[in-house]
Amino acid sequence: MPEERNSHILSAIKAYSKNLLGFIRKRVKNDADAEDILQDVWYQFSALVNSEPIEQTGAWLYKVARNKITDKHKKKSETLLDDLFTGGDDDDDTSGFKDLLMPDDSTPETEYVRNLFWEQLFSALDELPEEQKQVFIWQEMEDMTFQEISEMTGVNVNTLVSRKRYAVLHLRDRLQQLYQEITKY
Repeated sequence: MPEERNSHILSAIKAYSKNLLGFIRKRVKNDADAEDILQDVWYQFSALVNSEPIEQTGAWLYKVARNKITDKHKKKSETLLDDLFTGGDDDDDTSGFKDLLMPDDSTPETEYVRNLFWEQLFSALDELPEEQKQVFIWQEMEDMTFQEISEMTGVNVNTLVSRKRYAVLHLRDRLQQLYQEITKY
């Protein structure tokens, strides 16, 4: 029985590994993240095969990969919040604000703060020059790499990095006021 299980795992890896890695690479920023996600998928697959058979292996693998990618993006959103509110200073305590925006449970108050934050973020984005706004949205919200944006727009990567930096500085400044208003209570 264990040999049959191992054979099933090995045949799945052989059949799906290359295409699955390509699928993941298109949706994350770097190869290291893609390989980490693929490893997590195979780990979850091998653990599940022990307990129950999977009828549609390919569909299951891609669904797990999508879920792992989504988890990675959620963690990235938390990093974006850190970048926007810390200003690069490690002694700035913003964990209270992040807890309000990404709570474990949802209350009317946290929903209000979250909606207010997103409203203010998009309002601040609208104040930016179109080039800075678009680079920020592509990079942070659509998870495109600077290289992908450069190939799509024909703009030099260094120029794109500079535009995003100006956008982050503006957003940090604008959202700092919201942070101070919310956390002073």
